[in-house]
Formats: sequence, structure tokens, C-alpha cells
Amino acid sequence: MNKLKLGIPKGSLEVATVDLFKRAGWHITYDSRSYFPDIDDEEIGCSLVRAQEMSRYVEDGTLDLGLTGQDWITENESDVVAIQDLVYSKVSTRQARWVLVVREDSPVKTLEDMEGKRISTELVGFTKRYFAERNINVHVEFSWGATEAKVVEGLVDAIVEVTETGSTLRANKLKIVHELMRTNTKLIANRRAWEDPWKRQKIEQIRMLLNGSLEAIGKVGLKMNVPRENLERLIARLPSLKAPTVSGLHSADWLAVETIVGANVVRDLIPLLKEAGAEGIIEYPLNKVI
Repeated sequence: MNKLKLGIPKGSLEVATVDLFKRAGWHITYDSRSYFPDIDDEEIGCSLVRAQEMSRYVEDGTLDLGLTGQDWITENESDVVAIQDLVYSKVSTRQARWVLVVREDSPVKTLEDMEGKRISTELVGFTKRYFAERNINVHVEFSWGATEAKVVEGLVDAIVEVTETGSTLRANKLKIVHELMRTNTKLIANRRAWEDPWKRQKIEQIRMLLNGSLEAIGKVGLKMNVPRENLERLIARLPSLKAPTVSGLHSADWLAVETIVGANVVRDLIPLLKEAGAEGIIEYPLNKVI
């Protein structure tokens, strides 16, 4: 039997990824000691892999497909097929940024001020290339963790760290000097797997359903009935992805209307729909919008 080897990112994106697959229709289960989760699809085999290493394993064919950040693809200079951007995280859909950070009292105000200085980061390869391309000589060392503390304590002159809002940096009396890269999660494939007809079809299925799940986040469906004479007044109040679906009922004087709207507008929208003559309004959750 054909089998697709899928990498699930272990760490901060782990829970969000498993939840995204669940919304897409795949149930992934495992315990804290397992690196090989079970999935309810006999055509897929799963492995838990650190996001930092994912692109290397996809590139060499150990995995056919995986999810990781553009930052780690760039760091490893991996030759993989980027199938789809999947902008999601544990707490938000903001795009993460890798930034150069110093203490608030640091004299460093520009990249050029970093000449001869010491930087700590997990993103060593990319950071070295970034400064070398600008002819700025810096010493870059790998950080095994607690990166922010290194610059707070003065062990290094600066750090290159990932952030979404910058709130943690500000709380530690640190300031952002420069943004080096923006990154988000990508679905990536091994080139040989992408050229294999069966694997490509399976990858496209996964891509379509994951993307549909992301599109559904923050949206709900609405169904309602409305007198035919009130239809235009109702539609004028009704936001939707496209034109709402309108169909006839057994009674020629009534119509059924169905649409998709943002979940955040429903509490204000329903009273307006009632005023426009809608009855039997039903709100329902969405797993996918494709």
C-alpha cells in the first residue's frame, strides 16, 4: 500500500497543528512519550519532528511532507517544494518576525552600529549571511535557550529573536533595532514525492482541506426564512463571502436564505435580520470553507 510520510512540528505549533488536522478531518492521537502519532488514515504515517529540523528531513526524503516555518527553511537552505502558506499559531494568526534586539540603554541604533559586536540567536546561519551581505562584521553564536536573558545580563551585545507582538521584549526592557525576516508556517514537500502522481494527489488533498479549515476560522453559517417581499431589504443587511444562497420554500410567498459571515458580527446582525423580516434564524459552526 502507498503511504505518505508526514511530519508534525513538535513544540509550540504541535497542539495547533493537531487541532488544524482535526478540523480538516484527520484525528491524530499520541501520548507524551511517543514520536510516532496515530492518524485515522491508513495512507498516512506520522512523525513528530522539531520545526527547526523539519525541512532537512523533507529535503532528504525521510519525510514526504511536513509543516515548518519559512525561517527554518531559510536557515537550513533547504531545497523543498513550498505547497501552501498556513498562517496560524497557538495564540493568533499574526505573522512572526525575526528582529535584532538590544537593551533599552544600548547605544546601538542601526545595523551598522553592530560592527564588531556579539549576537546570540537560534538562527545562526541566516543571521551570519544577513550581516555578511551588508558587509557588517559580527560574531554570531548559537543560543540554546533563554536568549533574551543573554542580552539583559550583558553576556552579548544583541540577540536575533522571533516575536509576534514584541510585548515580551518590552517587558524585559529591550528594544527592537531592525526587522530581519517575516515568517509563517508553510506546508512543504519533498521534490521526489511531489513528482510522484499518487503522493501528489494525497498532498493536494491535505493542502485543500487544511486551507479550508483555516478559511473557516472565525466564520459561521446562517440560515433563515424570509417573506419574498422582504428579500431585498434582508440582503442589504447581510454580509457574505459571495452573494447569499436563496432558494424557494413550499410556500411561494417565502424564501430560504443561507450565507457565511464573520462570527464577530452575528450578535449585532441577527437583530437587524429580524427587523428585515427574517424568521427561523439558525447559526451553525463551520469546519471548512473550500
